[in-house]
Amino acid sequence: MAERTETHRSLPGKETELAQGSLGVSHIVFMVMATVAPAGGAVAILPLAIGLGVGVGTPGMYVFVMAIMLLFAVGFTKMVPHVHNAGAFFAYIVKGIGRPFGLAGAYMATTAYLALASATGGAMGFFAAGSADKLLGIDLPWWLYTLVGLTIAFTLGYLKITLAAGVLGVALVLELIVVLVLDIAIIAQNGLSSLPASSFSLDNVFAPGVVGVGMIFAFSCYQGFEGTAIYAEEAKDPERTVPRATYISMACIGVFFVLTSWAFLASSDGATAAAGKSPGTFAFDLSDEFVGSAWTTIFEVLIVTSCFAGVLAFHNAASRYMFALSRDGFLPRQLRTLHPKHQSPVVAGSTGYAVEVVVVIGFAVAGLDPLTTLTSGLTGFGAVGLMLLITTTSLAVLVYFARQGIFGWAQTVAPGLSLIGFGAITYFALSNFTAITGTDSTIINGMPYLHLLTIVVAIAVALRARQERPETYANMGRTLVD
Repeated sequence: MAERTETHRSLPGKETELAQGSLGVSHIVFMVMATVAPAGGAVAILPLAIGLGVGVGTPGMYVFVMAIMLLFAVGFTKMVPHVHNAGAFFAYIVKGIGRPFGLAGAYMATTAYLALASATGGAMGFFAAGSADKLLGIDLPWWLYTLVGLTIAFTLGYLKITLAAGVLGVALVLELIVVLVLDIAIIAQNGLSSLPASSFSLDNVFAPGVVGVGMIFAFSCYQGFEGTAIYAEEAKDPERTVPRATYISMACIGVFFVLTSWAFLASSDGATAAAGKSPGTFAFDLSDEFVGSAWTTIFEVLIVTSCFAGVLAFHNAASRYMFALSRDGFLPRQLRTLHPKHQSPVVAGSTGYAVEVVVVIGFAVAGLDPLTTLTSGLTGFGAVGLMLLITTTSLAVLVYFARQGIFGWAQTVAPGLSLIGFGAITYFALSNFTAITGTDSTIINGMPYLHLLTIVVAIAVALRARQERPETYANMGRTLVD
């Protein structure tokens, strides 16, 4: 407790503290589930997982990946009493394996979330432009819709975190309903016997040659679950709220994608081939067949709101990482400025918004396609960054408790198993990166090397701070809030 008290005094005061006690379990669950964007995953990722991944074994693969993440959650939630920091895994890595690696993780997380916000914004603009043209006859460029969506996301993040959570909650409920209705319609019409029992056969789940691709797509649908830790500083009773929100979020995400992938496979004997042939329209085609064209129209509209929810959640996550880094002295100090009324990280949010806008405008001016370049490339870059971050955090949790002489299932065994699992997923992601991006572009497929550059820069910054700013270096990742 002495460490916390000393650290707390090192802060100037309330001007560097986020809105403590403002988020409950439901708020955080909505934020995390919205980041996952269930409807977007059902339309954009599930067909790829079925058609290009392990096919009939897709539901079992989602169960397998969820099990790895639950192992990770067991360990990282045990760290919550020791770390209440908006930088989340940044502070965890600092405590576990050292400040240079912690700073590398924080920089990598920041760039990953900014990339994912921009990538999801590109998808939002693409789908919004198509829906507006089809339904209203309005023909406007995709980037205009993207910029409007980014602006609204920034405004909500600027006003108040609970307002953003409320908006995400509404969008989340609507998109869950529209997909679950399709799932139920398929099962109702074809019968329970149409659900393939072979989906959970080990031979199908770990099918040779495609198991790596299957892992990548399965993880992509869970991407965003790590957000529960980011909001620990703003949570009510974080030692109880964050673990509960984590397990509820994982359970909901897992059940949703296992059920939906299983229902999609139950649609016909040729579902795997159909998904591989037309992954972009597979879910919409099923909606037309089993529910009706009117429902498909609703589906298409809610894809836009689903993407917007993802943009908002990724934007908020990036803002909080930049805020935490600034408060610790490893980004410009202006980024730690909070709104005097809402206690939102207004300067960090503005900076993130500016970066996202510049990225989108750059792709638009270059005349590049929003889906095949902006969304695919930056989604792959962000996904690999988060995989590396989570793998490193697993190691950090294990090492932290081992150094404390605390050994047990939650403290060392589960983190060790998650380290192996996420290490394997990261390996497959890097070795099959073209499966994520869907392009042969050398530039886009070379983007993971930017993570190496980020790691080198971060370690150099940390080592320089150790020499020139020893007090700041010692305080890295320790700006805890009691």
